[in-house]
Amino acid sequence: MKNKRLAVILGFLAVLAVGAAIYSSLGSKGSSSDSGSSKTAKVGVLQYVSHPSLDLIYKGIQDGLAAEGYKGDQLKIDFMNAEGDQSKVSTMSKQLVSNGNDVLVGIATPSAQGLAAATKDKPIVMGAITDPVGANLVKNLEQPGGNITGVSDHNPAQQQLDLIQKLTPNVKTIGALYSSSEDNSKTQVEEFKALAEKAGYKVEEYSVPSTNEIASTMNVMTGKVDAIWIPIDNTIASAFATVVSSNQEAKKPIYPSATAMVEEGGLASVVVDQYDLGVATGKMAAKILKGTKPADTPVEIFNTGKSVINKKNAQVLGITIPEDVLKDAGQVIE
Repeated sequence: MKNKRLAVILGFLAVLAVGAAIYSSLGSKGSSSDSGSSKTAKVGVLQYVSHPSLDLIYKGIQDGLAAEGYKGDQLKIDFMNAEGDQSKVSTMSKQLVSNGNDVLVGIATPSAQGLAAATKDKPIVMGAITDPVGANLVKNLEQPGGNITGVSDHNPAQQQLDLIQKLTPNVKTIGALYSSSEDNSKTQVEEFKALAEKAGYKVEEYSVPSTNEIASTMNVMTGKVDAIWIPIDNTIASAFATVVSSNQEAKKPIYPSATAMVEEGGLASVVVDQYDLGVATGKMAAKILKGTKPADTPVEIFNTGKSVINKKNAQVLGITIPEDVLKDAGQVIE
């Protein structure tokens, strides 16, 4: 009798043990699943300087990430802005690496270079880098080969030159204003100069080491050229108000390479859409978060743009915009 009772008790305990094991296993799987689904992706973003064009890129990055499911509790963005200070670029790059971000994003070339110097392990996505190879960020656009990939905004120099010919056919000498401290700018100037000289223009280069020399350089340049062309250049963009004010008396047509600069006093340009660049950058960051390797991810290139015309400024300069140019423009500023 005792043996039978003991057997029943042991059987009951065995059932309890098996049930507990099954419950524990299910609970563990559920906990693991919940943990996986609620994991927050951490993206570190370093912006070189405050400027409407770069701000648009950052907005696009956020929207690109959201489009791929990274929003709300699924995403934490660690954002820093160096405000054009190279020493801050270095310090902030190291901080973003040490903060444990899963992916790093550099908006503008100096930011991407700072992040690249700070880590060779964490994945980095370039946001709007004009010449990634020339800036020593990737070995090859198709096969980056390291921990960096991203988006390149190749300046549509030929389209810009075509616009200069249509709006100001009497221009013979073009002054190229750019920063000597930005690697991408020199490359753009070389390309533009080759195209312009082939078309019969004379191009004079005017480089400045910092924003402090823009006013004095403009005073010299405006007396020697018929028009001013500016590449995608963060230093010049951050002080474009100085360019415009220094041109008040000379009234030379200015052809910059960003919509915001046309709005601020440029005559016209053909520009790559900065917001679209940002969206593409955000989507690429999302791919990296999902497991894609930067080394095997080709750099995405934006190399065609839409014209932006400042009709109000054209009137001030006494320039009549042809109707076909206005009709084809992506944006006309009245």
